[in-house]
Amino acid sequence: MEIFKSLRSSPFRVLLLDYGLPNKTIFRRGTILSLSLLLSKYIREKFPESRIGVILPPGMLGFVANFALFLCGRVPLNLNFTLGAKVNTQIMNDAGVKTILTASVLMQKFPDFPWPKNCILLDEFLREIASSRLLLIKTFLSAWLFPARVIRQYQVISQGGESTAALLFTSGSSGVPKGVPLSHVNLLENCRQLHGLKLFDNQAKVLVNLPLFHSFGMTVGMIFSTLRGLLLVSTPSPLDHRLNIRAIYEEKVQILLGTPTFLRGYLKKASAKELGSIRYVVAGAEKSPSSFRKRWESENNCEYLEGYGLTEASPAISFNLPGKGKKSGSVGRLLKGVECRTIDPVDGSETDTKKGGVLCFRGPNIFSGYWLDEKSTNEALDSQGWLKTGDVGRIDADGFLWIEGRISRFSKIGGEMVPHARIEEEILDLMGFSSSEEQVLVVTAVQDDQKGEKLVVVSTLKLDQIKIRQALSSRQIPKIWIPKHFIEVKKIPVLPSGKIDWLGVQKTFTRQDR
Repeated sequence: MEIFKSLRSSPFRVLLLDYGLPNKTIFRRGTILSLSLLLSKYIREKFPESRIGVILPPGMLGFVANFALFLCGRVPLNLNFTLGAKVNTQIMNDAGVKTILTASVLMQKFPDFPWPKNCILLDEFLREIASSRLLLIKTFLSAWLFPARVIRQYQVISQGGESTAALLFTSGSSGVPKGVPLSHVNLLENCRQLHGLKLFDNQAKVLVNLPLFHSFGMTVGMIFSTLRGLLLVSTPSPLDHRLNIRAIYEEKVQILLGTPTFLRGYLKKASAKELGSIRYVVAGAEKSPSSFRKRWESENNCEYLEGYGLTEASPAISFNLPGKGKKSGSVGRLLKGVECRTIDPVDGSETDTKKGGVLCFRGPNIFSGYWLDEKSTNEALDSQGWLKTGDVGRIDADGFLWIEGRISRFSKIGGEMVPHARIEEEILDLMGFSSSEEQVLVVTAVQDDQKGEKLVVVSTLKLDQIKIRQALSSRQIPKIWIPKHFIEVKKIPVLPSGKIDWLGVQKTFTRQDR
């Protein structure tokens, strides 16, 4: 209902400038609503199942598919087609998905995807609607002038409450993807929390290209931006930097959403003139190196604003704001309504948040449990609704949240907790690669018969191991923190979400160790 109200309130205003179509196309808010209503009616009449898959990029097709499902009370499952046939088959079976909304070009592009029998080709469906302009105009005007009648006619869901609005699956960066059902309350509350930041004005142009199977792309890029009334410039992929840079330059985009992995390509391929309109870079999903943030700000005269979130939190938890509202290196202050506590990683006892520990959060945007996975739910959520994240961090005296790493990215060696991220930063700084456009190095750990774990540096660079160990020692890095094992690879494994593929990194070591 909120999507319906938002789109019909300003039907003649532009919502999307879609660069993903053969020619850049302008879509007004009323047009997107009309197309979504007509598709919602078709889905309701033809497909009775409650969950429907979506494989579409951000842009008109992706927005219309998701909005139509919201309007008719179906649950969209935006599928990550890059996970492979086996994983996606399991995900669709677990979710009971028998129908997918997609486009003919995507079915041709990904022939090995386990496409079900029912595939709604949205490009063909919308082509039929476009051929009947009278129907589209009638729906447009009716939604604007007679909303109550249209709500009844199209049976628009008025209240979702705690029922599931969308089902996402985690990236699987360190294990099997888990299903995360997000309720209508979760998503709308997170949008209200983001709205409360008052960072975005209604005239701001935002580049949206993050995949819709990514919670950052779905909630922030699509739902929040639409409800907030922003003017969106869409491209199909965050990796198509040439197209993204052209869209930024031609449309004078002011806000760029992304992860550090995706944002590196802009610095490598764009000139300061091409990025001259950018006021804010909004980054999340992974930690941004300090020198990388500084480079963005110094070369492009913009502010680099880092936030923190989790799929399980719809996703936003904290955010930096311009000027005095940020601390470089932190991920900002908690959003309104989010509570935080920290616990000891060993015994689970509560610790002082200023000293830190494993981060736990509670709030209206936190999900209520994993899809068909009671064991994981019980491990992540306690009876009072506290979500144990697996991230290690602290909150300073000014209320800023600092992420120190993940529990999985700490090794217990000789009884001491050793942070992988800190070692990475030191080595990158030594090598002069801390502001590199590419991911050139990561630190991981593997089992060791004598000490429990041993540190391994996986890098695309040819490193002088002796010199690095000596230099780390001269920086007064504890001896137990200094890696003794180095592996050279062609490329650091990265997931489509922009995160490091830690399972892939582990497999790299296993293959080399053989």
